[in-house]
Amino acid sequence: MKKKLSLILATTVMVGLLAGCGQAEPSSNSAGSAAPDSVKAEPTKAGTTTINIWHSLSGKNGEYMDALLKRFNDSHPNIQVVGTFQGTYDETVTKLQQSIAAKTAPDVTMLERAYVELFADADALEDLTPMMKASNLSKDEFIAGLMGHSTFNNKLVTLPLNRSTPILHINKTLLDAKGLAVPKTWDDLKKVANAMVIKEGSEIKQYGLTMPYDTWYPIAMITQAGGTFFSENKKSIGFYDNGVGQKVFGFLKDMQSSGALFYPPAKDSGNIANQLFTSGKVAMMYQSTGSIGGLASTAKFDYTTAYLPMDKAYGTPTGGANVALMAGSKNKTAAWEFVRWMETDPQGALPFILQSGYLPFTKSMAASKELTDLWAKEPNRKVAFDQLQYAVDTNKSVAWPEVMGEFNKMIEATMYDNKDIKTSLDTFKKQAEQILTK
Repeated sequence: MKKKLSLILATTVMVGLLAGCGQAEPSSNSAGSAAPDSVKAEPTKAGTTTINIWHSLSGKNGEYMDALLKRFNDSHPNIQVVGTFQGTYDETVTKLQQSIAAKTAPDVTMLERAYVELFADADALEDLTPMMKASNLSKDEFIAGLMGHSTFNNKLVTLPLNRSTPILHINKTLLDAKGLAVPKTWDDLKKVANAMVIKEGSEIKQYGLTMPYDTWYPIAMITQAGGTFFSENKKSIGFYDNGVGQKVFGFLKDMQSSGALFYPPAKDSGNIANQLFTSGKVAMMYQSTGSIGGLASTAKFDYTTAYLPMDKAYGTPTGGANVALMAGSKNKTAAWEFVRWMETDPQGALPFILQSGYLPFTKSMAASKELTDLWAKEPNRKVAFDQLQYAVDTNKSVAWPEVMGEFNKMIEATMYDNKDIKTSLDTFKKQAEQILTK
């Protein structure tokens, strides 16, 4: 345990950006908003159990979480839940690591899904299987595409909460003006993106496609091209020997060189991409489903969404955070009642999902009248849920946060510094194997 915990503590130093949602997931409600105050516990009454949950939701999404906690506290007089905002996903992880070492960890925590394996390997997360069984709950009630980071060594250690996927966002007005259909394949994407380019001399006034600087989107394309991020034995990468890495980054560089792809600066890349899209300076964008609300309220054109285009197949990673019950909690019965209620009660996370735009994570939630009515009114929101049938998280590994840092270097070398793709892949493969075979 001590060895594993020290590995966790060391890993945080190396992590700068988590795939899809590392610092702040693009959201219609949270970007640039101040952190909310923590939910304050009422004076504890005799017989009342107080439990703590740490989370990473700010702005409107933080307010929606506060409302969820209030609903629970109002309906459970013998349990008082105190929620505390701990910063970004990475900041929450750092504080969680420190709290485990100091034995001051919360009872329940939100945990970015790519960190689950790291904490589970350190025996820091409670196995929820016995509690699920005692509550007559089955894993089958949860959406399979969002459960990729929930099981570790045959233990159910987390459940989905605020989850998302990348999708294709489209300025259909621009496509319609050229008589072009929404792309379904990479070939379609390249054709449409190039057709959208407008140049005045050497200056590009309109691009075809953009995407934030992030590992999320190349990982999606690796899956679509028939590769996996890690090899089957998890000792190397799964997109080198088969030529998939060369194909993915060759595709991106071809479009970048023609002006069809605008790859924004690393700093604030999500907001830059969003602004280009809403201002009509780019026709299509790879971006999180969490951006739909903000884009829909800002766009002055016919805005629609679609699956990420396929190569050999459709494919998408997932993002966002899960909820975990900490193994060191002294209030596991009360903590589980909160988690169970939040995950499955109609007054639990469903209102939060409706308000925030995150994906429904249970079959009952997806079939609810409230959500089906919302999807009928705003069909763009349903696209990401439907795309979950193609969700595959191939970057599951205790070593992922460290390997991710090297993958980011590879992306930067290729997309920003115009380094040779094969040379960059060679370097990344070597670094990844050194990490994976420690």
